[in-house]
Amino acid sequence: METDTITAISTPVGEGAISIVRLSGSAAIPVTAGVFQGKNLHDAETHTIHYGKIIDPETNEAAEEVMVTIMRGPKTFTREDVVEINCHGGMIAVNRVLEIILEQGVRIAEPGEFTKRAFLHGRIDLSQAEAVMDLIRSKTDKAMSVALKQMDGRLSQLIGRLRQQLIETVAHVEVNIDYPEYDDVEEMSHEMMRTQTQEVHAEIDHLLEVAKQGKILREGLSTAIIGRPNVGKSSLMNTLVQENKAIVTEVPGTTRDTIEEYVNVRGVPLRLVDTAGIRETEDMVEKIGVDRSRKVLEESDMILFVLNYNEELTEEDKKLFEAVRGLDYIVMVNKSDLEQKLDLTKVNQLAEGKPVITASLIKEKGIDELETAIAETFFAGDIDTGDMTYVSNIRHIQLLKQAKQSLEDAMSSLDMEMPLDIVQIDVTRTWEFLGEIIGDTASDGLIDQLFSQFCLGK
Repeated sequence: METDTITAISTPVGEGAISIVRLSGSAAIPVTAGVFQGKNLHDAETHTIHYGKIIDPETNEAAEEVMVTIMRGPKTFTREDVVEINCHGGMIAVNRVLEIILEQGVRIAEPGEFTKRAFLHGRIDLSQAEAVMDLIRSKTDKAMSVALKQMDGRLSQLIGRLRQQLIETVAHVEVNIDYPEYDDVEEMSHEMMRTQTQEVHAEIDHLLEVAKQGKILREGLSTAIIGRPNVGKSSLMNTLVQENKAIVTEVPGTTRDTIEEYVNVRGVPLRLVDTAGIRETEDMVEKIGVDRSRKVLEESDMILFVLNYNEELTEEDKKLFEAVRGLDYIVMVNKSDLEQKLDLTKVNQLAEGKPVITASLIKEKGIDELETAIAETFFAGDIDTGDMTYVSNIRHIQLLKQAKQSLEDAMSSLDMEMPLDIVQIDVTRTWEFLGEIIGDTASDGLIDQLFSQFCLGK
C-alpha cells in the first residue's frame, strides 16, 4: 500500500521537558536526514536514537537541539518507516521543528491517521485501534487495564474464534448442498446446527451481560447528587473530589447550575454532577438550574440522594423519593454530628431497600461506607479485570446485540424445521456483524469516522 509521508506533534500542547514530532512514511528518514546535523541517518540502524541539531534550510543555522529516533518498517506501529524527533518542550521550539519538516513536502497528519495506518497495514484490527483511544482516555487503573487487554487482542481473539466457528458451520452446509455425493463429509443436521449456534449465542450473551460494567469502566458512571438546598450536596462533591469545586455556604440555592467532575471510587470512574437543589423557586436563574437538575436526574446511571440528619423529613424530601423511584440510588444522610431530628426508620421505609448511609462530611465520616455501597451496587464488590473480557464500546455492544438477534432468528428457523440453506442466511449475518467489530467487514466510511475522533498525533 503506497502512501505519502505524514507528520504531527504527538505530545500535549503546552510547556514541558520534551515535545515529539512524529513522521511516518517512505520519506520519513530521508526528509529528517536532509535537515539533521549529526549522524548520517540513512545508515542508522533501526530502533536507535541519535543526538544532533535540526537545521533551517533557509538560513543554514541550527533551529533546535534534538534527539532523533529511527524506526524502520515493518517493525513499527504503522508498519512504515517512523521517525520521532525529540526537542525541547516549549511551543516555539516544537512548532519550528514541525514547520521545517512540513516545508520539505511532508503532509500534516489527520486526527488518528497514525493509528489508521496501523489498521490499514494489518498491524492491529479495528477493536484494537479503538482501544488505543480508550487507553488515552482512561480515568482509572481498571479502565486502563481493560483497554490494555483489548489492545493486546483479547476481544479480537474471542471474536475471531466465534466467527471461525460460524464460518465452519456455514461451509459445512454449503458442502452438503453443493457436493451431496461426498460420502466422507458428515451431513449437517438441524441438531448439529442448533448446537453450534447455541454455543456462539451463549458466548455473545455473556459478553453483553458484562457490557454494562465495561461501559461504566470506559465512560464513567454518570452520577447525580440531588437533595433539597443546603443539605450538603456540594460538600459531598468536594469530599469525593478532594478539591473545592463547588461553593459551600449556609445560603439555600447557592448552586445555580450543574457542576461536573470525574472521581475514582474503588476503581469505578464516577462522573459526578452536583445539581442545583430541586425545589419550587421564583428566582429565574435558580429555576433554570432546577430544570437542568431534573434533566440530569433522568439521564443518570446512579443518584446520590442527600438528606439532613438535623432536619425533619419534609414534603420536598418525599417528592424526591417519588422522583427517584425505580432508579439506582443511594441515600446519604449528612450532618450526623448534629442533633438527630430525622426519622431514619421512615427514611429506610421510603428507600425501599436501597442503601442508606449515615455520615458527617465535616468530620469525614461515612465516605468509606458510601464508596463500598457504590461498588457493591454496580459491581457486586470488586471488579474483575484479570481474566474477564469486557466489551465497553457502544458500537461493539450494538453489533453484539444485532449478532445475538440474528442467531435467535436462526434458532427460531431451526425450531420450525426450515431448510438449513435458509437458516445459514442468519448465521452468515451474525458472522458479518461480528466482523464489523474487528473491522473485517467494516465500510470505509465507518473507518474514516472512527479514526477522525482520535488525537491529532496518534
